[in-house]
Amino acid sequence: MQPASPTFAPPLSTTTATRRQLLQGAGALGLASLLAPAPTHVHAAPLPRLTLAGPPAIVSAPLIHMAESGALAAVAQQTIFQPWRDPDQLRAMAIGQKADVLAMPSNVAANLYNRGVGLRLLNISTWGALWIVSRDAQRTTLADYRSEEIAVPFRGDMPDLLLQLLATEQGLNPARDLQLRYVPTPMEAMQLLITRRVRHALLTEPGVSLALRKTQSFPIGLVAPELHRSLDLQQEWGRLLHRPARIPQAGIAAIGALRSQPEVLAAVQQAYAQSAAWCLAHPQECGTMLARHIDLLTPEAVMDALPRSQLQAVPAAQARSELEFFFARLQARSPGLIGGKLPEAGFYGA
Repeated sequence: MQPASPTFAPPLSTTTATRRQLLQGAGALGLASLLAPAPTHVHAAPLPRLTLAGPPAIVSAPLIHMAESGALAAVAQQTIFQPWRDPDQLRAMAIGQKADVLAMPSNVAANLYNRGVGLRLLNISTWGALWIVSRDAQRTTLADYRSEEIAVPFRGDMPDLLLQLLATEQGLNPARDLQLRYVPTPMEAMQLLITRRVRHALLTEPGVSLALRKTQSFPIGLVAPELHRSLDLQQEWGRLLHRPARIPQAGIAAIGALRSQPEVLAAVQQAYAQSAAWCLAHPQECGTMLARHIDLLTPEAVMDALPRSQLQAVPAAQARSELEFFFARLQARSPGLIGGKLPEAGFYGA
């Protein structure tokens, strides 16, 4: 068989539906194939197409490489990559089965699973890429940001959830002690920061590296402040919770009918791990690749971000204990964040 040529689909328009409407819609539409238990049959022939989807973040780099390299040619005639822009669009894609493999925050995966969406977590591959970037290099704990305004993307989702969890662990009341300025996307938080409209922003890689690069370049460097990686949220997690400084932040999940095809799932997991290793070993090529397919990113920013993103593909079953610790913390704060309960065993892996 000749390797399939990768195809890159244009971004979907951002959905205007709310999370509640989307999740209610899953039941109202009677998506039997989506919500029913995964069937047991296995496709022997290659699938006509596999759609991989992810955000403008390092977690998507292996997915793009899988499509570009033909890594899944043995199980799919065509592999495409589809970017998603925000959590509402991600949820719409999962509920509507608009992708076969979706990169997503771990809490979103748990929430969708517990609400009946046909989903199975395959791995955790992003173990922490969150920072507060600041004009002040001297702030080293969240308590140092008391009464300070911080630009935060994706209200009610990662990374906002993690910021609030860590603030609470430190004895802060996020609503009272921090001034959180919510913005729709990480890029908007970055723009507020580099144009001096806020002093601090919560960013994820490669947005952190992109912001630091931009402030050193012409013409933005003429007006932007000098920025610092002021607070590493992974280190705060380890310090406050007496854990390793890594967080099971995001990974990839199989959606809908793909859950019933173990040979394909095994190929996806193996290809993702191999592509992640390739990205780490070839940061320049990976940066060029990611920037080519995701607007606003630069190869240099991706190169800077890769060694700081804790990119490691750990099968979901092996990551279960760390995920359950994280989910239990979220559940204690608000059970609805993970759909009301810890996911059962069927959530973890193929």
